[in-house]
Amino acid sequence: MIELIVITAEHFFDGEPEMVHLLFENGLERLHLRKPYASFDETKHFMEQINRSFHPKIVLHDHYELADLFRVKGIHLNNRNYSGRSHSCRTQGPAAVSRSCHSFEELTTASEAEELEYVFLSPVFDSISKSGYKQGFTPDELRDARNRGIINERVFALGGITAERIPAVRAFGFGGVAVLGALWAGVTADRGRLPERFNELRIKCMGI
Repeated sequence: MIELIVITAEHFFDGEPEMVHLLFENGLERLHLRKPYASFDETKHFMEQINRSFHPKIVLHDHYELADLFRVKGIHLNNRNYSGRSHSCRTQGPAAVSRSCHSFEELTTASEAEELEYVFLSPVFDSISKSGYKQGFTPDELRDARNRGIINERVFALGGITAERIPAVRAFGFGGVAVLGALWAGVTADRGRLPERFNELRIKCMGI
């Protein structure tokens, strides 16, 4: 069994809070709120539309000061925001801090940082949501990284993750997957498919 993380679509869309609620109600345990072009006020407004009982399952990619207003799970460090330690992170229990990595060298350095709960490695496969964002590692390189302990349970695969590819991700030694395009692509035109898509991903992560 590996963990499933959902990353939000880059831009807000009508009905998104309701769809996020639906994911949590269907068993989602961790949502990464990633809106790189959103302002502080826009992100705050979105959080206010989410039932407060779900806030402890949300990780912020931007505007870390919102962690002082909402009881979120934690923060995610990235190229836009590399340090979030200046914020007190009013979280449920210890703040979860994660980070994005794009090479084995970067991953090794990040994995040695005790303050990081987990890290993303991408792109493991060709991205679904980013055109031209090709896989950065061969299967042999991933297996070698697994055998050397570089890929372990603290490393989550990101990039091109689909339900069909989750068994391979598990075999490469990842502790989980982070999903974006496989869940959200085209979903605004057919919102009824969201629970079906999510449950397919969740079942694969459970190894069923």
